Amino acid sequence: MTTLTYQPMAIAPHVLDELRERDDAGVVPRAHVYDMDGAPLRCCLRRSRAGERISLVSYAPLRRWAAEAGAAPGAYDEVGPVFIHTGRCRGPNAALGYPFAETGALRVVRRYDGGGRITGGAVVQLPKDPGLAQTVVERALRAAFADPHVALAHVRAVEYGCFHYEVRRP
Repeated sequence: MTTLTYQPMAIAPHVLDELRERDDAGVVPRAHVYDMDGAPLRCCLRRSRAGERISLVSYAPLRRWAAEAGAAPGAYDEVGPVFIHTGRCRGPNAALGYPFAETGALRVVRRYDGGGRITGGAVVQLPKDPGLAQTVVERALRAAFADPHVALAHVRAVEYGCFHYEVRRP
């Protein structure tokens, strides 16, 4: 079992229920059967498997956090595409470590303060060795939270800019 210092957070079940009805862009999602492996699911923080029913929805992660925290991110509020299961799933398996840590992939760890403003970020290239990828993500998160003003971090794919998961200050 992998013990993580920083806990990657999937989209909360009650938020997923809302997104399945109407996403953060105001659109009613359409489900489809995914015909190959590989879509990064933000409900359970794993890759989809062929034949699973999934939806691509618009999601505003900072807006959702800000509503809980009483923050006002203003212009930093973003809406972007994420894949989720069409129906409820088991959620993430913490024993798998940091999700979507494919070898060779580029990630950005974007930092936000308690008001929801960007305080910096770091681009991380995950190494070819899968065992080292977890260490690189851990190190990037440790650097982010070394700044006492950082309240949360978003891990995103560089190529598409997609939100992968959120990590809050422990």
